[in-house]
Amino acid sequence: MHVAILGATGAVGRTMLEVLEERDFPVDQLTLLASERSAGSKLSWKGKEYTLQAPAEGSFRDVDVAIFSAGGARSLEWGPRAAAEGAVVVDNSSAWRMDPEVPLVVPEVNAAAIANRPKGIIANPNCSTIQVVVALEPIRQAAGLNRVVLTTFQSVSGAGEKGKEALQREMSTGSRDGSPFTRPIAANAVPQIGPFDANGWSEEERKMIFEPRKIMSLPNLKVAPTCVRVPVEISHSVELMIELERDMSVAEALDVLEGAPGVILSRKAEEFPTPRDAAGRDEVFVGRVRSDPDFPNVLHLWVVSDNLRKGAATNAVQIAEQLAVA
Repeated sequence: MHVAILGATGAVGRTMLEVLEERDFPVDQLTLLASERSAGSKLSWKGKEYTLQAPAEGSFRDVDVAIFSAGGARSLEWGPRAAAEGAVVVDNSSAWRMDPEVPLVVPEVNAAAIANRPKGIIANPNCSTIQVVVALEPIRQAAGLNRVVLTTFQSVSGAGEKGKEALQREMSTGSRDGSPFTRPIAANAVPQIGPFDANGWSEEERKMIFEPRKIMSLPNLKVAPTCVRVPVEISHSVELMIELERDMSVAEALDVLEGAPGVILSRKAEEFPTPRDAAGRDEVFVGRVRSDPDFPNVLHLWVVSDNLRKGAATNAVQIAEQLAVA
């Protein structure tokens, strides 16, 4: 397949290249695209050197799959152009996620949605959304879902290289110059990811409300999120409180999660996963599964995943793998 990557120099773009190689994706031809500032520089992949190009008319002709990780504005500009030139676009930004004509896909949950793409674009969900729905879907299938209350603890790499650099700079010098965060991030927790709306919900929280509904085809699912940035370099953690349609014991929940695609389960409470355990991995780690002592039909889960891999690059490559065998 001829694969193009737009945003190849960013943290997610570079991770995409790693994942393509690790998973032995059938790349016959590779086109690497980046900003005008990066055009002309070089990247190596599988022992071969590639010259980066700025996207232009014709960049996507004869491309089978174009994976975008260059921000919403670039995706809105180049997504329709790439699709018009014949590529299937897998977009990692938020630009197309809630478009009713663009499927929002996590392959472990709704791979069948890939086939219905009238605009030639498939959206990759928000990083925290991905790990949440991978953990929720097997439980939903077994016992239904009424409501989800969640708190995320999101690593600084969710804000890109600037986020990682900001944490490192604060820890080494105390300087907040160039930080993408509204408060100091070193030794801190910041309950704001993106701007707040008139009702006090952040942009990230709004994503966590609407994206799971679309992916799981549950338009009326009640979701109440709080999203927090924490001084961890890689991997997001989420505490989930799930209200089910019927009672489900912890033993049954553990059995359901044990065989779920993409899930690594810790059955014993003391073996809970941490961000360090998930870093560099493609699976969603689930632990601390327990029943609520006061509310019926309610379970609590702790869910951890590498936000650069499963939360972005790996999920996009998994979508491309589905396209390759279609």
